[in-house]
Amino acid sequence: MQKTPLLTRRDLLKVGSSLGVGSLLPLSALSANTLPTQARIVILGGGAAGMAMANRLTRRLQGGSITLVEPRETHHYQPGWTLVASGVWNADKTMRPNAQFMPRGVNWVREYAANIDADSKRITLASGTTLGYDFLVVATGIQLNYHLIEGMTPELVGQHGIGSVYASIEGASRTNHAIQTWLNSGQGKGIFTAAPTPVKCAGAPLKMTFTTLSRLEASGQRDAFTLDYMAPGAGLFSQPWVDEFVKQRFDDQGVKRRHHYRLSAIDPHAKQAEFAFVGPESEFTSHHELREAEFRRDNQPTVIADYDFIHVVPPMSAHDFVKQSDLIAQDGPFRGEWLDVDIHTLQHNRYPEVFGIGDVIGAPINKTAASVKAQAPVVEENLLAVMQGKTPPARHTGYTSCPMITGIGKAMLVEFGYADNFAFMPSFPFIDPTDESWAAWVMKDRMLQPAYYAVLEGQA
Repeated sequence: MQKTPLLTRRDLLKVGSSLGVGSLLPLSALSANTLPTQARIVILGGGAAGMAMANRLTRRLQGGSITLVEPRETHHYQPGWTLVASGVWNADKTMRPNAQFMPRGVNWVREYAANIDADSKRITLASGTTLGYDFLVVATGIQLNYHLIEGMTPELVGQHGIGSVYASIEGASRTNHAIQTWLNSGQGKGIFTAAPTPVKCAGAPLKMTFTTLSRLEASGQRDAFTLDYMAPGAGLFSQPWVDEFVKQRFDDQGVKRRHHYRLSAIDPHAKQAEFAFVGPESEFTSHHELREAEFRRDNQPTVIADYDFIHVVPPMSAHDFVKQSDLIAQDGPFRGEWLDVDIHTLQHNRYPEVFGIGDVIGAPINKTAASVKAQAPVVEENLLAVMQGKTPPARHTGYTSCPMITGIGKAMLVEFGYADNFAFMPSFPFIDPTDESWAAWVMKDRMLQPAYYAVLEGQA
């Protein structure tokens, strides 16, 4: 299945030129028209999605008020965390002050949100202060549920052979050190896991496996190490062609795939992991409904596996205060775990003055920064339409993108959307999403970060 890279340096220059205007997609039609208003708009969350909306709405609205609730002072470029955990980047490269992206005129509330009363259109903050709103944009991101793995905490990352690229930027750095310590030992067993829920950057667990394989092969001691990949379902990636590619590549590179196993417990001091065999009838997909009760191991056969290094991927969901609100999906595949929005208009299905964007929404794919780029102009146009009493005109195609790292120094630019069973949606005709190339690696390593910051600034 391996192909000769097709991109030339000239092609790469074309890509770089396009990225210079901050895009991995055709530019959205940013309108110069402004809407006079007296409305109060609250944006929950100041990550990529929330910050992009703050900048876009600031340009489009004349009057009114925009309040952004975000307690963190530092913005993390999370697409770079796999490169940190792989030893390619330093952690400092992924951090910038939030103030650098905050538009003038926005009321920045540096607190955590604690409650959403959708019927009263009121947000309660951790301090007890309340914020009323006329329109609400929920961009709260994702919650990491390490506690659903017995014995596991984020603080363990970097100790006892445990890695997890998701825990934090510090955790990504400690994961790199844990992998290097394992490699320096000269032998042993590595286990790479996946979560039985939707996760942000669904390709990250695969990237961590591929980059570790590169480091093993570079060490000249590949045969002294064994690698297992434990997947809760039959698939490894939502896009069908990429799923088959990864499976074949794992087989070719000696990674033993074991399907229908969920990491249920870990004993750090014994370096043992317990996996529950969930079986094909409990197929986990991106639509899976996460329930605490489902993570009990009653009546599920388990296996105990020794490891020298393990990469842990926690189950994920919307944050608890979103889950406890009336905004959470009440039926369907995202029930109880994700924000209830129309996956095309991104308008809430029951509260028309509420929109969702980013990782928090219930959608079959779309938990990437590239998804935010595609969603932001849709939310902007539809929110302004609703403010004028109109029907939301814009529709999100489900576009998402994953620079699938297949080894240190090579990658594929995988872009796809909802239609035709997640068919490819390539942005550039000279980039074949099924080709591994040095150029796609360079895009991931050097070019995507400026494009990402352009999204935050509302320029792309």
